Amino acid sequence: FSRRFSPTDTHSDSRPFTRGSPPSGDVAALQKMIRLTAAFAETDTRGWLPLHRAAVQTNNSIVGLWLAGSCWLSLEERTLEGETALMLAVQAGLLGNVKVLLENGASPHNTNSRNESRANSLVFSNSAVRIRSYDIVSTLIMKGAFVEQVCLKKWTAMHEAARVGCDDIMMLLLRNGGRVTERDGHGVTPLGVAAENAHAEVLEILIYHGKGTDAFSVPNRKAPNGDSVLHDAAASGNPDCVDLLLQNGANANIENLSSQLPIHRAAYKGHYLALKILIPVTTKRAICRSGQSPIHCAADGGHAQCLALLIENGFDVNATLERYIFENYADKRRTALYFTVSNGDITCTELLLNAGAKPDRDPLHCLLVAVRAGRYEIVRLLLAKRADVNCYFTVVSDTVFPTALQYCLRDEVMMRLLLNGSYDAGRCFCCHHDNSFHTHCPSNDLRSQIVSCLKHLTGTVVRVLLDYVGHVSICSKLKLTLEKHKEWPEIADILGNPRSLKHLCRLVIRRQMSVKTLCDISTMESSPLPPRIKDYLLYKEYDLYGKKSMAMLRKQSD
Repeated sequence: FSRRFSPTDTHSDSRPFTRGSPPSGDVAALQKMIRLTAAFAETDTRGWLPLHRAAVQTNNSIVGLWLAGSCWLSLEERTLEGETALMLAVQAGLLGNVKVLLENGASPHNTNSRNESRANSLVFSNSAVRIRSYDIVSTLIMKGAFVEQVCLKKWTAMHEAARVGCDDIMMLLLRNGGRVTERDGHGVTPLGVAAENAHAEVLEILIYHGKGTDAFSVPNRKAPNGDSVLHDAAASGNPDCVDLLLQNGANANIENLSSQLPIHRAAYKGHYLALKILIPVTTKRAICRSGQSPIHCAADGGHAQCLALLIENGFDVNATLERYIFENYADKRRTALYFTVSNGDITCTELLLNAGAKPDRDPLHCLLVAVRAGRYEIVRLLLAKRADVNCYFTVVSDTVFPTALQYCLRDEVMMRLLLNGSYDAGRCFCCHHDNSFHTHCPSNDLRSQIVSCLKHLTGTVVRVLLDYVGHVSICSKLKLTLEKHKEWPEIADILGNPRSLKHLCRLVIRRQMSVKTLCDISTMESSPLPPRIKDYLLYKEYDLYGKKSMAMLRKQSD
């Protein structure tokens, strides 16, 4: 019998009705086994009776036969998961089996071990509502299923129908006692669930049926976390939901407990159409009171299209976070530009810089963040927009030389990028070790930094720096270290002989030109100087990143 009903069975259970997978539906063979009444009480390793297996068969005649052979069962016997036969039939979406079980006395009011009413279902179970089986829901309700029954998390059939967007089932539930104001364990109503899952049709139904009910302030009623329904709709990004809520009295200027407005949600999630609707209905006062700009949110989320929309509508790209917000960040970031730089977002960084974002408004300068992360293109963009390449960040390390260099001593490409951008290489050779008067420098110098931590890089770093200075002297301590490196002969030759006139002229001309001019690509391109002279002044022969980029472009074109 077992082989006929489960030919592919691999289970070790040898009991005749419970071995292997559910019966395949051989009605004739099953009729012959009806006399084996004791077998109807046998369970498999999952606690399934033959009745449970019959409940999930597509042929509802099977259920009838099992019921005939096990009339002494109550139909409320449960599997190890706490499921009754009716619950399993509902989950499988088998209307015929559901009807047979209900007609034979199965209760639609039981819950499983998780207190989820599968039998009340389609009403309460995810599986039934998900397949939109209107007929099963209707059948269960006609047999007395409680529309307002809740699970442990207070999740109702109304919430589930709102989650999956079943507008016809939602109408059925409302006609049979479903309440629009029902809250789940987190205080969320079906209205909020529909908005969160972007179901505009269900949302419209709920708004219509909710008008005039007690304690139902259409979309402005908040969940315990402070989110209004409009917050949920903005996060889901459905413009129809957002527009529908606004037409029915939703207030776009209500903050949640995180001081965020719906516009912040839409900007962070990158919902362009929803954002476009929210911009004109959100007041500047509300945004100012929130302590953060939507510009921050769009930048943090990395949504260039939303960022461009906000810029087009006049939002300040240099807006800063209020203290109570930026203190939540370890780096005390303030600006939207910092978010894009720290995220490595080239597109949004360029967008903000072109719109006038200032790169030096955060305690830790954006340039230092990009250098430390090895973001060459972002460093190039920042330098082109006059970021202070000679800035200091004394919180971490107090050095005589500008801070940026210590973040890239191992990276010659980045070092050259900074030095070509007017980094003050001369400060790196400021030293008091051989000063007989011992003029005290307030902080560590480059040599101490390298000698103590990065001795193996000393030769490479010093050799690179010498390309950007005139005549300099080195102290005895650094000399002793350099003599052990392969670069020493070349370094000694440079230090012991006059520098070329061409090199010295370049240094003098660069000193006469402002850093702003040197770093501004458009200014240099429009300069009347011959191309070769411009390239020489800009250290093009040392532009390793530029050469690498050009090589990659050629390779792609080939």
